[in-house]
Amino acid sequence: MTPILRTGRLILREFRDADFEAFAAFWASEASRFVGGPLGRADAWRRMAMYAGHRVLRGYGLWAIEAAGSAAVIGQAGLWYPEAWPEPEIHWVVFPAHQGQGFATEAALAIRRHARDELGFTRLVSCIEPSNAASIRVALRLGATREGRASVPPRIMDIYRHNMEF
Repeated sequence: MTPILRTGRLILREFRDADFEAFAAFWASEASRFVGGPLGRADAWRRMAMYAGHRVLRGYGLWAIEAAGSAAVIGQAGLWYPEAWPEPEIHWVVFPAHQGQGFATEAALAIRRHARDELGFTRLVSCIEPSNAASIRVALRLGATREGRASVPPRIMDIYRHNMEF
């Protein structure tokens, strides 16, 4: 069962079929370029299903981000560790209409706490495209430090190490 995480403004919950239209719109847009897009609808559906499968295989994964008081999905965030990734990571994406409001930072803080306190994680990174200035700012607000670059198939990404002693 997928745990539900709550913050002051957000609910992090499992993906639902009703989330797909917002999810597909994001993946079809240029905004998805830093996380493997753009993608067509069929590939966006497979991506959403892959996230659900990751949780089954690893015991943790991504959540849909919902603004409290609304059933609309505004992004995705969670713990991500697919094959060939350097280490488990905190991942976040906030859909363009909801960016710049601190939602990524708020979600990532809740996820980091859950990873440490509930799952026993002692190490987490975020793999960020070097040109993704917005995500770099989030990582720095979270207190992560840049460690260098690594191959994160199919790209080379900057690796930001999260401080787990907060």
